[in-house]
Amino acid sequence: MLVSKYNASGNDFVIFHTFLKADRSDFAVKICDRQNGIGADGLIVILPYDDGIRWEFYNSDGSSANMCGNGSRAAFLYAYKNALINKSSKLLTGAGLITGDVDENSVEVELTSPKILSKDSINEFDKEWFFYDTGVPHLVHFTQNLDKFDLNLAKHLRHKYNANINFAKFENGSLKVRTYERGVEDETLACGTGMAACFYGAVLNLHANKILSVYPKSGEELQLRLENEKIYFKGNVKHCFDVSIEI
Repeated sequence: MLVSKYNASGNDFVIFHTFLKADRSDFAVKICDRQNGIGADGLIVILPYDDGIRWEFYNSDGSSANMCGNGSRAAFLYAYKNALINKSSKLLTGAGLITGDVDENSVEVELTSPKILSKDSINEFDKEWFFYDTGVPHLVHFTQNLDKFDLNLAKHLRHKYNANINFAKFENGSLKVRTYERGVEDETLACGTGMAACFYGAVLNLHANKILSVYPKSGEELQLRLENEKIYFKGNVKHCFDVSIEI
């Protein structure tokens, strides 16, 4: 079986395509294991869908996720490189249908419309949090010191709200983000929907521009823009390698 490894801003994924739907949660756990498998934050299985593609998306713990921003960019590039789609196409996710445009190794995706999950901000641990859904739920806290990212706090809130937890710093017209991701159950180098949630929160609450450079923990620069209540998310994707495995 031939699989590929892709990296999108520090989020890494094992990807392959097939015509067969299946429950591959156990396979995801094995192949995403960084000691005994290939190692990845998630497994993406590409299947045909109308004039585009659909996916099965699994976190490294075998759980499914409706949406993954970085994963969607990796999926579009993989599908394009394997002649499954044209440069502009559509991807059916658990959160809905999204569009993507491939330009060399840069991919821009149009995410599903963001939703405000709590009209009032939430107070937890003497911190103000905003609650959004950008494909999956995210709590967002704005801080002046990202070094104070608290892993234990994040773990607690992740389970209390069943959401990803984000600390963000808005400064000099750009945004820096750190995210604890459910399913990975740890801080990751990047989370696309997390960056989108922080960007959306900055526009709504901090008067940020509707076009911003956003930097996850990996340090890579991504571009996010809000247009007609849609978030567009653009950045480079790396095709790491292809490998044949036995299953």
